[in-house]
Formats: sequence, structure tokens, C-alpha cells
Amino acid sequence: MKPMNIYLSGVGGQGIGLLTEILSRACLAAGHTVHGCDTHGLAQRGGTVVSHLRLGEAFHTPRVPAKKADLVIGLERLEALRAADLMLAPGKAVVYYDTMYQPIHVRMGRQPYPKNDVLKRVAKEKGARVERVFVDDLPDPRMQNVALLGRIAALGLIEGVSTQVVEDALREVIPEKALDSNLAVFWASGRAA
Repeated sequence: MKPMNIYLSGVGGQGIGLLTEILSRACLAAGHTVHGCDTHGLAQRGGTVVSHLRLGEAFHTPRVPAKKADLVIGLERLEALRAADLMLAPGKAVVYYDTMYQPIHVRMGRQPYPKNDVLKRVAKEKGARVERVFVDDLPDPRMQNVALLGRIAALGLIEGVSTQVVEDALREVIPEKALDSNLAVFWASGRAA
């Protein structure tokens, strides 16, 4: 399978660890060799949380180098913008959940909160594809990560990681009491692709 770099970014408390766990399991089930690591920073205080996933045999470090991400996954608009600007390779893809968590940088007045067109402009400058994900009637904000997984799987952005492979990984990780509602969000966001 073709090597791939995936960079995930969000705000502490959004479920990026769960998103990374499910995506890692799906990639392994699809036959990829997976290397990964998390960087939590000020996660408990609403700070940036990132995860790195590298698919393939040839990698000597789990960290994705700057400007080498084939796929940037953002759980929040500003974090998606920053990740795309710093990490995205030319001609690749950004998938983000369009929500505003006002990361610490915004609350401290260090950065204004960007509009969607700013992210689109940054991606266009890199020749990249941008996929916005938003579910109007999301039962629980913690399901934003599952909505992203639904869209990523439906679009076939990771070789071999089909909707069925991701659903199987969801079934392994999500507690039974929350499984049906998460699967409903997963399939609904995938159909929107």
C-alpha cells in the first residue's frame, strides 16, 4: 500500500484520542502498517491536541514532518486552518468539522477566529481539496469525530479504509450504550459526501 501521512488536530476534550484510536484500528484492518503518536499540550485547558499517523513501512519516526501531511483532519475550524497551513503537503486534502471551540489562542486575543473562506483560500494556495463536515442535529458534540470518520471513509481518502472497515473499528471501540447513535451519525455524514 502507498505510504501516507495523516495529521489530526483539535482542541482538548473533543475526542481526538478516540478518533485516532478508531482510525488506527481501521488502517490496521485495511492492511496498513501504522506508526503514530499524540501531542497533548494544554489539552485539559482547551489547548491544541494533535495526533500523527504514518501509514507504511519506510518511516523511522511517528511524527509527520511539516508540509508532508497527505491528509489533515481538523476537529475545529481554527485548528484545521493552522494544521493545513503548517502541515499540509501541496495537492492533498483537509477534512474538518466546522465548529468553533475558541481555542486558547483566540480567547487570549492572539488570533482572530477565521471564517471558512480563509481555510478554503489556504487550501487553494496549496492546490488542496477541502471537505467541510457539519451535522445540524448532532445528538452530542462528542460525536463530531465520528462524523469526520463517516466523511473520510465515504470519500475513500485512505486506501483500503472503507466505510465497513471503519464501522467495524467503531464497533470495537465505542461502548455499546452509545454505539447506535454514533453509527447513525457515521452513516449520515458519509451519505452527505
